[in-house]
Amino acid sequence: MKIGASTLAGIEYSLESTLEFIESLGIEYAEIVHQYPHDNVNIESLESFNLKYTIHAPFMDVNIAALQKKSRMNSIEQIKSSINLANKIDAEAVVVHPGLTTFLANKYFLDKVYELANESIAKIGSYGRDLGVLTTIENMPSFDGMIYQDINDLDELLTSLDMYMTLDIGHANHVGYAPDGMIFDSIKHIHMHDNFGDDDAHLAFGEGSIDLNTIVNILEEKKYDGIYIIEVNDRDSIKKSYEYIKKNF
Repeated sequence: MKIGASTLAGIEYSLESTLEFIESLGIEYAEIVHQYPHDNVNIESLESFNLKYTIHAPFMDVNIAALQKKSRMNSIEQIKSSINLANKIDAEAVVVHPGLTTFLANKYFLDKVYELANESIAKIGSYGRDLGVLTTIENMPSFDGMIYQDINDLDELLTSLDMYMTLDIGHANHVGYAPDGMIFDSIKHIHMHDNFGDDDAHLAFGEGSIDLNTIVNILEEKKYDGIYIIEVNDRDSIKKSYEYIKKNF
């Protein structure tokens, strides 16, 4: 298994201190959350660590499904900046959120929101492909306004575009998917965290009710060769989750 940890745990600290913590645990990969306060990344600093990288494109103040063209185009440009960073540091994947819908758009224009999201995803996929960067789209949790909570719909879109998915196991559990209902051939990257199904809690492994062992066993049987990213709330939860991995897998 290729194991990494997200800098989401420690987003309030300097990027370097979080990377130092991840490296100190012996973890191979770090996923850089490329948005405020870490939107300006020092590449030389990254190279000073004995880590390999993936990138999580910005999702705060970003909406590639926005009905307003200027907002949508600005969001796409921010995603492209993350793909550019990934290209410069040879990151193994970029993770992108598929977009949001507001209450008014959800009521009157939801089909248009999905149409624009699909166009944006296709543009982002093409941009990443031209640079040789694996650009993946993440399934969303069960919150109002988040599109592509349905993994089947996301898989169908990505397959049609010759693109790939980041499976967020915690999000899928929050929506209500059983372990064997989360697995698709389009999956090339994994986010792992735990919850009880009632919230997107990003708990340490083993602190919720998700059957992580069954999910990982299915993925391994299907020869999944991507990275498993520990995406939890704090540094102690990274450590607990990594210990869980070493004990159980």
